[in-house]
Amino acid sequence: MKLINLFGSFFLVILLASFLGCASTAKQEGTGEYIDDTVITAKVKAEILGEPSLKSSEINVETFKGVVQLSGFVNSQADINKAVEVARTVKGVTSVKNSMLVKQQPKKKKVIEGC
Repeated sequence: MKLINLFGSFFLVILLASFLGCASTAKQEGTGEYIDDTVITAKVKAEILGEPSLKSSEINVETFKGVVQLSGFVNSQADINKAVEVARTVKGVTSVKNSMLVKQQPKKKKVIEGC
């Protein structure tokens, strides 16, 4: 009988430790949140790639606890606005952080014709 109680207590401690290992904290996601964020990231990427006005594949998407961060380079401010708008429409997105930058257009060299 004592052996059964000892085994039950040991099992309970192991079970409790495993649940605490999967719990989320302010800086770390739990297992379920990680899976949810992976799905959100995939959906946002698919929506951005499916948007005809966004020709850039240089937009990176990361998600942490429902907050989507967009980064990378695009051709115009309009592309930034459209990418943020598209990301906000995805189910599960709580907010969008924009870290995208507009590509600098190369300067055209002046050709001087003369002597």
